[in-house]
Amino acid sequence: MNTCNYSMDYTDYGPEPFITNIVRAVKNNNTFRTALWTGNHLQLTMMCIPVGESIGLESHPNIDQFLCIVEGSGLAKMGSSKDRLNYQKGVCENSAVFVPAGTWHNLINTGSRPLKLYSIYAPVQHPRGTVHKTKADALAAEEEHG
Repeated sequence: MNTCNYSMDYTDYGPEPFITNIVRAVKNNNTFRTALWTGNHLQLTMMCIPVGESIGLESHPNIDQFLCIVEGSGLAKMGSSKDRLNYQKGVCENSAVFVPAGTWHNLINTGSRPLKLYSIYAPVQHPRGTVHKTKADALAAEEEHG
């Protein structure tokens, strides 16, 4: 009999081996960003973007990023520069978004409920154990750590 009954608290479990029900974990997450697993070469964060809000326009010069929408809907924008976001697509539950290193991107919640997703960075983007309860917390941390 296969029992997949995972209990967990929201801590960074990396770089130890770890198994979880990622959909359940993401649906239960209410923080802007929480690192769930940080390894030496890869990181998984969970995000909850409020209605009408966005991740924020950003680019990671040396990091590929994968985002998977678990709940909600939005608009993904990507391009070669801040003012040239010429790749735009609607996203919804089960959408996979692939962001190549150096690509400017933003994900905007255009739906009527929080946009819940997980993001995988390779290599790692945020310090191990990162928890940003709000977007303002995330922006303050980025300013502090450069």
